Amino acid sequence: MALFVHKYGGTSMGSTERIRNVAKRVAKWARAGHQVVVVPSAMSGETNRLLALASELAPDHPDTAYYREQDMLAATGEQASSALLAIALQAEGMPAVSYAGWQVPVRTDSSYTKARIESIDDARVRADLDAGRVVIITGFQGIDPGGNITTLGRGGSDTSAVAIAAAIKADECLIYTDVDGVYTTDPRVVPAAKRLGTVSFEEMLEMASLGSKVLQIRSVEFAGKYKVPMRVLSSFTPWDIDLAEEASSGTLITFEEDEKMEKAVVSGIAFNRGEAKVSVLGVPDTPGIAAAILGPVADANIDIDVIIQNISKDGKTDFSFTVNQTDFQRTLDLLREKVSPSLGAAEVVGNPNIAKVSIVGIGMRSHVGVASTMFRALAQEGVNIQMISTSEIKTSVVIDEKYLELAVRALHTAFGLDKTE
Repeated sequence: MALFVHKYGGTSMGSTERIRNVAKRVAKWARAGHQVVVVPSAMSGETNRLLALASELAPDHPDTAYYREQDMLAATGEQASSALLAIALQAEGMPAVSYAGWQVPVRTDSSYTKARIESIDDARVRADLDAGRVVIITGFQGIDPGGNITTLGRGGSDTSAVAIAAAIKADECLIYTDVDGVYTTDPRVVPAAKRLGTVSFEEMLEMASLGSKVLQIRSVEFAGKYKVPMRVLSSFTPWDIDLAEEASSGTLITFEEDEKMEKAVVSGIAFNRGEAKVSVLGVPDTPGIAAAILGPVADANIDIDVIIQNISKDGKTDFSFTVNQTDFQRTLDLLREKVSPSLGAAEVVGNPNIAKVSIVGIGMRSHVGVASTMFRALAQEGVNIQMISTSEIKTSVVIDEKYLELAVRALHTAFGLDKTE
């Protein structure tokens, strides 16, 4: 008997019929003698619907009090889907109980709309599992020290599932989604993209951070920190598929690099359309200038990605970085109103229409010339590179958004990812 955490995304929970199929699948695992904890997302579209209602009624200048209520509202989506799944399991003759995050409890900090998990009390869950019940826990949410409901940010159900798997020391965390694994790149952009049987934790962490939407980055961080084995697999295979076949399907995220994995120099091409570039021009080239520019941006809870500082000329330099497109205007306003005047910057400019394309692979550690192959492939397609960022197992470039798909296809071919094994 093993202990598994199943996580089901919103499309898997999108209707009563799909919820019934999830219940049949979960019951199959439980009847095989396994203990199962399920972390479901809200039904597809439900969180968007709720947040749209809140937006209609929102004050002109939303503050902490508003975001507290937004979390209170958004959390109801997962509560509904969890209760519905418990009912569906009961209809299958399988004892089941659902809990909201605050009932477990899943303890978080007080950063509403993007809280971080601090601890999970697994006593209640273990008691139910030992009593032969399937336990369903709402994803995406928890409770802060003041007893307020918090949410973990978009895709937070993945993080909840992995954190719960770590807390209860599950044998594996299965992430059921609408794709059947992790691919070399998005098959909608490159039809020849291939599913990876295994991918290293490091590669998955890079892919998640660079725009791959298969897993939320915090869930991969949790998996790495607590060594939780993860598997990404499809919830749209027939629920009565053979259990052994299902348990070995999809993509396994591993912590050991085997010989097969070392053969591929580049494992995948990740990309993110939702980026914007901000440049602060003509600032003094003095110690502390980066902190003076980026400190206030970070204090405003705006995530910063690629950073470049140009060579100094006449004691002045230009400083550029990328942010999420949704934070673009807020970043410009902050820099123009508060930062630029104090620094004596010449100008603050931006471009909301950029994209980031990255090559990822643990094989890059032991191969030279990978970056030059990337740059040559892009140059041959006439794609201009605006910014470059590298690490041990990835190289990222910022380009004009209109060239994104062309760049991804060119790189997928250049690194031999189109070839069948």
